[in-house]
Formats: sequence, C-alpha cells, structure tokens
Amino acid sequence: MKKTSEKKDARKPSASFVIGAIALVFLIIGYQVALFVHHAAVTRIVAHHDRPDTVFIVTGKDSLPPHAYSGNPSAGEPKRTAGSAQYRGDADHSPAARQIRLQYTPRRYECFRFDPNTVSVEDLMRLGFSLKQAQAIDNYRQKGGRYRRKSDFAKSFVVADSVYRRLAPYIDIPAINLNTADSAAFETLPGIGKYFAARMVSYREELGGYSYPEQLMDIRHFDQEKFDGLKDLVTLGEQKPYPLWTLPEERLRTHPYIGKYAARGIVLFRENNPRDRWSVENLIDAGILDPERAPKLARCRIADP
Repeated sequence: MKKTSEKKDARKPSASFVIGAIALVFLIIGYQVALFVHHAAVTRIVAHHDRPDTVFIVTGKDSLPPHAYSGNPSAGEPKRTAGSAQYRGDADHSPAARQIRLQYTPRRYECFRFDPNTVSVEDLMRLGFSLKQAQAIDNYRQKGGRYRRKSDFAKSFVVADSVYRRLAPYIDIPAINLNTADSAAFETLPGIGKYFAARMVSYREELGGYSYPEQLMDIRHFDQEKFDGLKDLVTLGEQKPYPLWTLPEERLRTHPYIGKYAARGIVLFRENNPRDRWSVENLIDAGILDPERAPKLARCRIADP
C-alpha cells in the first residue's frame, strides 16, 4: 500500500509546476488581450487620421485668454471649463500617432518611369515602398552603392519579387554616353577604376570621339572580358564626324589609326586626286593606310569631303 501511494505521489505534478502552468496561461491570455487592444487602437488611429486631435489643456484660472471658446469637444470644438482648463479640438496628432498611421495605413502606389539611382524617398513611397524600405534604398546610395542594371535593383533586399515585376517596365537607368561622360561617370562602370576612366577620356580626345564601343579595347589592358562587362551600359549618342579631309598633316598624325607616314600620304592623296575619289576605301587601295589599322578607320564616322 505504501509503495502504491508513493507511485501516485510521484505522478502528481508539484505545486510549483501547477503555479507555473497557471501563470503561463494568464501570460498567453494577457498577450492576446494586448494584441487585441493594440489592433483596436491602430484601427482607430488609422480610421481617424483625417480628423484633428482633441486635447485637454490644464491652465491657471488667470492664464485663460478672455476670448476662450466654449463648445462641444466631441464635435471638435474648443471648450472652456470652469476657469482651470480647456479643450482644444484642432490639435495635430502626436508623432507616435502619425508614425502608426504611416505604418498601418494601406499604401496606394503609382507606376511611373524612374531611375533608382536618383529617385527621391518620397517618390519611392509613391511607387509603393514603405518609409523604411525607401530609406534603406537611399542609405545604400548614400554609401556609394549604384544600380547599374535593372537586375541590380531586383537584388535589393527591400525589393520583393512581386514589386520588381510591377516596376520593371518603368525602371529607366540611363546608359553612359562615351562621347560626353567625364571620368567620374566612367568610374561607376564595372571594372573601371581611376586609371581606365582617365584613359577612356584621353583616348576619346585622340580619336576625336568614339565611333563604336569596341574602340575601348584599343586601350592597353582593356580586354574583351572587361568590355563584355560594360557594353550594355554605354552608348555613343551624337558624335561629331572626324574631319579627315580637311585637317592638316600635323593634326592627322595624332590620330591612333593614321600616324606620321599615313598622314603625309593622305595630304598627298588629297592634292593629287579629285574630290570625288576621296574615300577611306581608296586610301586603302592606294596602300596609304596601315593594313592593321585601316579597317578600324573605315568603321569610324568620317565627315564628307
């Protein structure tokens, strides 16, 4: 009998366990009640976002202005009490209430063309991002981050797949113009540091302007891999034709595709042939241009004779 009683006592939960279980139940109930109250409060704040707040201002009897108002506080009208306080029904909502309203009010979004590298925080919110998401994008840019392609924007941790699919047709990231950009703009391209950015500018001056993007690979150590990494990010824009048929010999010899001897030959060709025969093809046939550089010059935009 004694052993049976001991076994029953062993199966019986201790008093501390029972108290802990009861406390846990009340904790869960309290948490659920708190969630309900919070939800109700948020719902009320959002529902009344367009109504002015009503506050109860306690003042000294003599400090009330003689023109203090009286009215119905529930109707949003100020009311003077018995010389000690007043209601003010046109007060602004508290910062906490405004923050809650911004956070929980369903956002209305728009769709319009934008550059993720320059769009403002306000316009990002118009596009459907929350304040925190818009600030995260702006912080990334402030730290030197740049969205070079649409796919870069899609990889941002605050851009959901559904949001990107909606905005993708409106993302407009301008390509960098090889003929007008400065070295700072070139440095934003992948794989381009200060050295290559400076060489891209100086080589453009030597050429008289880029005629086709592949000319970048004429630059020392600018290989195919580097070019492939940025060719979809650049454009030529409007380019001034190279005045091959009017430049003096001294200027012609500085062109990377001409040189000293070809420059002299071009001048002689112009002097001894009619204008209707002035063409790069005829210069090639006459053996004036270097065989390796002639095809490159033939691709350049040349001004008419």
